[in-house]
Amino acid sequence: MEKTVKARVEALREQIDHHNYLYYVLDEPSVPDAEYDRLLRELEQLEAEYPQLVTSDSPTQRVGAQPLEAFDEVEHRVPMLSLANAFSDDEMADFDKRIRKLLDTGEEITYVAEPKLDGLAISIRYEKGKLVQAATRGDGSRGEDVTQNVRTISSVPLRLIGEDLPDVVEARGEIFMPKKGFAALNERARKKGEKIFVNPRNAAAGSLRQLDSKITASRPLAFYCYGYGELSGSLPGDTYSAVMKSLRKMGIPVSNEQKIVKGVSGCLHYFGALAERRDQLDYEIDGVVFKVDSLAAQGELGAVSRAPRWAIAHKFPAQEELTLVEDIEFQVGRTGAITPVARLKPVFVGGVTVSNATLHNMDEIVKKDVHVGDTVFVRRAGDVIPEVVRVLSERRPDDARPVALPTHCPVCNADVVRPEGEAVARCSGGLYCPAQRKEAIKHFASRLAMDIEGLGDKLVDQLVEKELVHDPADLYALELDQLAGLERMAEKSAQNLLDALEQSKQTTLERFLFALGIREVGEATSRTLAQRFGALERLEKADEELLQQVEDVGPVVASHIVTFFRQSHNREVIQRLVDAGIRWEEHELRMEAQQQPLSGKSFVLTGKLTRPRNEIKAQLQALGARVAGSVSKKTDYLVAGEAAGSKLDKAKELDIEILDEAALQSMLEKLWMKR
Repeated sequence: MEKTVKARVEALREQIDHHNYLYYVLDEPSVPDAEYDRLLRELEQLEAEYPQLVTSDSPTQRVGAQPLEAFDEVEHRVPMLSLANAFSDDEMADFDKRIRKLLDTGEEITYVAEPKLDGLAISIRYEKGKLVQAATRGDGSRGEDVTQNVRTISSVPLRLIGEDLPDVVEARGEIFMPKKGFAALNERARKKGEKIFVNPRNAAAGSLRQLDSKITASRPLAFYCYGYGELSGSLPGDTYSAVMKSLRKMGIPVSNEQKIVKGVSGCLHYFGALAERRDQLDYEIDGVVFKVDSLAAQGELGAVSRAPRWAIAHKFPAQEELTLVEDIEFQVGRTGAITPVARLKPVFVGGVTVSNATLHNMDEIVKKDVHVGDTVFVRRAGDVIPEVVRVLSERRPDDARPVALPTHCPVCNADVVRPEGEAVARCSGGLYCPAQRKEAIKHFASRLAMDIEGLGDKLVDQLVEKELVHDPADLYALELDQLAGLERMAEKSAQNLLDALEQSKQTTLERFLFALGIREVGEATSRTLAQRFGALERLEKADEELLQQVEDVGPVVASHIVTFFRQSHNREVIQRLVDAGIRWEEHELRMEAQQQPLSGKSFVLTGKLTRPRNEIKAQLQALGARVAGSVSKKTDYLVAGEAAGSKLDKAKELDIEILDEAALQSMLEKLWMKR
């Protein structure tokens, strides 16, 4: 009997998976909803009678699991990169020109165009065809494990279709909420007197990040794939479009709007046509993404910072509305920057109600001639902070007030200074300015820095205001009775915080560097510095010239780093942190010029290579070499694979030494042995 039931269960699952593929991937449903529901109900009944037959990849297993206490952190094996933006046709033309120049070609580039979905980026990992993990983008290197929630989304296949599937398939894409589902969700909320979501993006993000996956299961979420991370085995073709076609055959939904276009003219035509149909789509988009189709070209172009050179997001024009400037206040940031903020009469723009807008600095106020009382255009595009675009001076009332930079800090009353040649004014109060102190400690404790769980903004405010904490090192001297006596803090929560502080002591150098809050040293730069120097002491002693040898560190950032470590109070705080027990693993120095056998040498890679370009590039850079995208008189070596084209011809003209892969590998092995 059970064999017969098992066969029927497997047949039902196969039918339902097939109908899901037709509906979500091909957009060609072959049965009415009632027939689909009948099949699903029969499967649910059989699994209820024979629970031993339930599997994790069954179509019935989308109802959600037990609530989580928190999301675990996931490290992306392949980083999830962000995209550079273009806001005009001219910027798109510049992008195309830059691509052709880097690839050294006069031919039109073939691009893949697809809508830029307005949702939440996700990476979904399949092993041997089964969904095993889903993670948010996070900072690009680490995200949150939302597997339970993603499993509840009907358009996400729980198992892939086909024979001879790759051992690992990592589908990258967007979780979003279709417009109809969003409207229905808000209608239900209105009837129940519950919170109304402002826009589909916020609804999707909020739904996906529920600790109770049963709530996520009740929300009308959907998924489209737009790329891939780890993909084992050989790629199914030499173009991005071929890989996407292969993923679609596996049952992973890809937007039907994805098209191949030629050159910048094809990009602009697609952009204009989709903009006209934007309101007719069943989901929100805020632009179009264009990607170079050739995978070899993508590898040659590489990435800069956290964005690939081979892709760009052409954003639709930002939405603007008129409103009044009711006041202009000055805020103090954690670095002491004095920033003017316009307090606006609330206005609905770009899907949200806006009541504040940045004015950046005094130069911006003077340039735009903003007065309190003015009528202004305010713009918001996607997640960009709202800004005042321009003033309607003809509507200026007689009692409008001009704006002046304060001479004293609005928080600590210290002098406000504005160095010559700089646009930003700063508070001179340094570490004793409560605004900077609070923000510095909040930054130090943040998730991407020391990740001190339980040390929220309100608690930091109390610690600073009660003079219990003056700098980050004071955190590790806090005692149980001090914490338990604070507002909304009992002995248990106080002990939890002390435990979190103790746990944070074991960290990494890159997190510690980021936590220090050095000006313009973000997560990516902190990671690069940690990898290159390996030890804090070596970084502290580095001069500007040495620092500028590090990728993405220019004169300004190098100056900030040197200035930071030159200050005695900063070194004192760091020493107290180390004395408190903060520790990390240190490594050998990897970038001093005199220790790098290929320092000063420039390489260019071209043609089809047997190993990934990024892998070869990393090996060369680790030995001090510079890897460029085009051949010039400054090029020392050209590494030529199969089907090398114009770059090889140019290298021969310039009498540049040409290496095949075998010669390069021999060179690298000898140099590594010498080290």
